[in-house]
Amino acid sequence: MIKTYARLALLVLVFSSSLFASPIIKDELLKPKAKEKIIVMADELKEKTGISGYLIATNDALPRGTSMVDYAKKFEVNLNKPYIIFIFAPHNQRIGIIPSSPELSNLYNEADVKDAAIDVVRDEYDGNSIEDKYNVAVVQAFSELADQVAKAKGVQLTTTIPNETQWIVNFLRVFIYAGAIAVFWIFIGRPILRRMKSEQ
Repeated sequence: MIKTYARLALLVLVFSSSLFASPIIKDELLKPKAKEKIIVMADELKEKTGISGYLIATNDALPRGTSMVDYAKKFEVNLNKPYIIFIFAPHNQRIGIIPSSPELSNLYNEADVKDAAIDVVRDEYDGNSIEDKYNVAVVQAFSELADQVAKAKGVQLTTTIPNETQWIVNFLRVFIYAGAIAVFWIFIGRPILRRMKSEQ
């Protein structure tokens, strides 16, 4: 009888400790390939930084005003600290990043990570279905988060993917700024310079 109870207790312990051994806490959106990529990146992040990266990709209703922190806390008992949870909830167009402690939020730029997902979803000309957009957005944003955390810890990850969208956005910003300067020079700067020279 004692052995039976011991085995039962061990089974409960193993089950509870492995419940969220996967970095994917909840998934209602991802395809198998996207899941595999998330797991690989999270495993490397954990190995090199000691920080667990978790993902919630859900269709749950999380309307504005609903606390994403409170939502994430429902799963906290089974998570390994320190951790950072990336939440993707397209039903209400919400993205959240929940760290297990305030100090962890200094390891990443929340706006940049969110933009990595938002830029993919908002792209109207890539020809992808909304389901594919969600998959790419989640993988891209999780990769951006992992990269930033690793960089802040002084290590480099080899399994993440380059944020091409952010590179394009930065390029377009430079292009726009350069164009604005050129327009200013042609229509304002050069006429003023010519007038000054003619007055001399």
